[in-house]
Amino acid sequence: MPLLEPNPQSLRPATKRTPAPDRVPELQARGTPRRLREELHELLGPEKVLSRISDLVRYASDASPYRFVPQVVVVAEDIDDISTILSYAHGKGREVVFRAAGTSLNGQAQGEDILVDVRRHWVGAEVLDGGARLRVRPGTTVVRANAALAPHGRVLGPDPASAVACTIGGVVANNASGMTAGTTRNSYRTVSSLTFVLPSGTVVDTGDPDADALLAHAEPRLCAQLLALKAEIEADAELTARIRAKYTLKNTNGYRLDAFLDGATPAEILRGLMVGSEGTFGFISEVVFDTLPLDREVSTALLFFPSLPAAAAAVPLFNEAGALAVELMDGNTLRASVSVRGVPADWADLPKETAALLVEFRAPDAAAREAYERAAEAVLAGLDLVAPVPSVANAFTRDPGTISGYWKARKAFVTAVGGSRPSGTTLITEDFAVPPDRLAEACAALLDLQSRHGFDAAVAGHAAHGNLHFLLAFDAADPSDVERYAAFMDEFCKLTVERFDGSLKAEHATGRNIAPFLELEWGTRATDLMWRVKEAIDPDGVLAPRIVLDRDPHAHLRGLKTIPAVERIADPCIECGFCEPTCPSGDLTTTPRQRIVLRREMMRQAAGSPVESRLLASYGYDAVDTCAGDSTCKLACPVGIDTGALMKDFRHERHSPREERIAALAARNFRAVETSARLAVAAADRIGDRVLESVTGLARKAVRPDLVPEWLPEIPGAAARRLPRTHRPAAVAVYYPACVNRIFGGPDGRTGPSLPEAVVAVSARAGRPVWIPDDVAGTCCATIWHSKGYRRGNEVMANKIVEAAWGWTAGGALPLVVDASSCTLGIAEEVVPYLTEDNRRLHAELTVVDSLVWAADELLPRLSVRRRVGSAVVHPTCSMRHLGDEEKLTALAGACADEVVVPADAGCCAFAGDRGMLHPELTASATAREAAEVTARPFDVHLSANRMCEIGMDRATGRSYQSALLALERATRP
Repeated sequence: MPLLEPNPQSLRPATKRTPAPDRVPELQARGTPRRLREELHELLGPEKVLSRISDLVRYASDASPYRFVPQVVVVAEDIDDISTILSYAHGKGREVVFRAAGTSLNGQAQGEDILVDVRRHWVGAEVLDGGARLRVRPGTTVVRANAALAPHGRVLGPDPASAVACTIGGVVANNASGMTAGTTRNSYRTVSSLTFVLPSGTVVDTGDPDADALLAHAEPRLCAQLLALKAEIEADAELTARIRAKYTLKNTNGYRLDAFLDGATPAEILRGLMVGSEGTFGFISEVVFDTLPLDREVSTALLFFPSLPAAAAAVPLFNEAGALAVELMDGNTLRASVSVRGVPADWADLPKETAALLVEFRAPDAAAREAYERAAEAVLAGLDLVAPVPSVANAFTRDPGTISGYWKARKAFVTAVGGSRPSGTTLITEDFAVPPDRLAEACAALLDLQSRHGFDAAVAGHAAHGNLHFLLAFDAADPSDVERYAAFMDEFCKLTVERFDGSLKAEHATGRNIAPFLELEWGTRATDLMWRVKEAIDPDGVLAPRIVLDRDPHAHLRGLKTIPAVERIADPCIECGFCEPTCPSGDLTTTPRQRIVLRREMMRQAAGSPVESRLLASYGYDAVDTCAGDSTCKLACPVGIDTGALMKDFRHERHSPREERIAALAARNFRAVETSARLAVAAADRIGDRVLESVTGLARKAVRPDLVPEWLPEIPGAAARRLPRTHRPAAVAVYYPACVNRIFGGPDGRTGPSLPEAVVAVSARAGRPVWIPDDVAGTCCATIWHSKGYRRGNEVMANKIVEAAWGWTAGGALPLVVDASSCTLGIAEEVVPYLTEDNRRLHAELTVVDSLVWAADELLPRLSVRRRVGSAVVHPTCSMRHLGDEEKLTALAGACADEVVVPADAGCCAFAGDRGMLHPELTASATAREAAEVTARPFDVHLSANRMCEIGMDRATGRSYQSALLALERATRP
């Protein structure tokens, strides 16, 4: 064991707790049963089998209120793996559930036996026919798929609110729709063809002209059964009419029986049945969509009404005017949305009875948009709107920023309301539809029902389609509260079906939540047919049992998860998974959601239990060490949960007092540390990479990998000992070269000025000279200490840099220009919590400007571009995302190159200062997809704006990245 290996017990929860009823039992502490693990190792290889208890727990939760711990998790790489798993399950009498993003709200992505991860290796999209169609793999997010279509002016039909996280496989398997899809733009209507694997292992490509012939050869019995069911349904006129009527509303409850009416052949029938089958009929390995036009002319309004029924009554008017989206939000939803970045703070003061409609018109051209706006104004003239708080405008706008803010608030419905629920309560998301012309009546009935059962739910939904969502919070550990929820569900389902003839699941699919009520909605005849379809396709019941069909009338109460309180920063988490696509460690160890899920399981356990001990043993590396600390999870989370900050807190908790003292001493004496580091880098050039790799490798084994960086060949040579000479009197800004640019030089083999020289030169060239203070050496943005959780060292350097900057800028009279985006973020924002009260006042007077912003806003308009390269690819850093500066990077690149490419899979490189040297495997995993995109073609220049991120991308791609300011200096050089 390394000498300074941290003690896992330092992360043991100190809070007093009572073991939860749904805690993982001690018998499972060792993870997957030995025989199951060994058999799957032999079949698939150990690298594809996740068997530790920490693996099983982190996959046990999804966005739903349910929690089931699998026996094993398999990470499938291809169809051969899927077929092997299904064959094994058939032979051993086991069950299989497929899981991609885990954003489903009814427990569809959970299983109690073999759970198969079909996200990690199943990403990719191919544009066909100039964008008219899109071939996409199931692990691809909706946002990523639409990014591929956007240059062609096309878009997918389904547009769920979770598009940033949910994947195509889940969207199709649940027939998810969203804000605008309704019944005409959903997956069922826009899927052109599917490739899927049946439970038997047969692979079907419905787009193959020979699909039916191949299917008949492989599955003659199934083909005969499907055609017999089709004939039986078509012979029953009453049933046929009922099926057609049910799908005039949004409806994802049960199987798509209209597939038998719409499909003429077995392959066509299966194509329809697979949509909305929730993983119970097979694994969807590829989807081809018919895409839709991306209408870019938009006009949107957020309109406020005195009550929910009043807002609902206006919905048909906007439908008639041609609105593509009419979204409803009640007072609880609006008030909870203030936790979402950009939402007006005065929404917190809205009366509880207030409701709002988000109305949007989209058109292909300006003339059509103006026609819609005239129709909308005519509707507005007849409405009694209210403006309870100053921010309410009640008017249509074309401003993209305002429109984006409205939609951000609406899409955060589940997470914002869930984040504001009482600590320790479980969140249930219900989803139903009624005829749109009865929406106001349904809203009134729902409010009355909630009141009678003691719930104060939040309500929102796709009002244009009669589709409402509402959220309930209750304590799943309290039997009486579970009984209250059960009584509510019984009455709610009867109300929806018997009074409104509505759909119990409009777009979230049946899942475990509504399976017991399926027959209530569909009746005995149709429900029996659904059972027969399941038995025909999956006669052994291998796939996802109890997800759609369940004869247990109390099945929806089984597996409800408790939500024990955890650290305050993470406690609002509802485990929605929105954070996961942005997390750089997601394909290596854990995601932000999983880090919180694991922590909650520790809180469910009795102190010192075998399960808790094993979770703690793996948590250090899986959660704390391999967190890049970039906090992009905070940006992705609608309520701003910063799991990166939590991991930094845990790093602090693992430090010994001696380590904290040494870190503070380094901060006080950073001038000597900086000089030593530069000399060491210079000496490395003479020693050679191979020797240094060997020496650091031995040191890492002896001391601790998280303390000793690994030497990487991509590390550049030392920076010049002296910074460029500048003059203060003429300067219009203070230039602060970050310590990383005072230690490391530019890309190896590159000729020309250093970054500090380039910034000074190009600023002077634009008539905006800058001044570098003589005493910048020995100062730092404090990120070194902040990212590692060294609080005392962070406090020392944070106060030191603010005091220095105050003096340099003459009390904030001049802006402070910083040449590394992470350092800009550090000085501008991250130092603040660690400042003294006096220094907080000084900091408030400072104007901290990233060099990208300085160059794009102050220099570029005053410069003449004299030479350009053909193409540039850029790497936006995570700090740029926090600062909102990404477009400045592309603007600078656009001045230097004829073509600028932002990789669709660009994300945090996870180099994170020196974390990519402490854990090179983290950067390798984080950059894999972006690197594949970058290396697929040549580029003339590779640009970013942070030296350590540039080194990380050098290592990932084998290409040489440099600051965009170096490219700007060259492009404008006389």
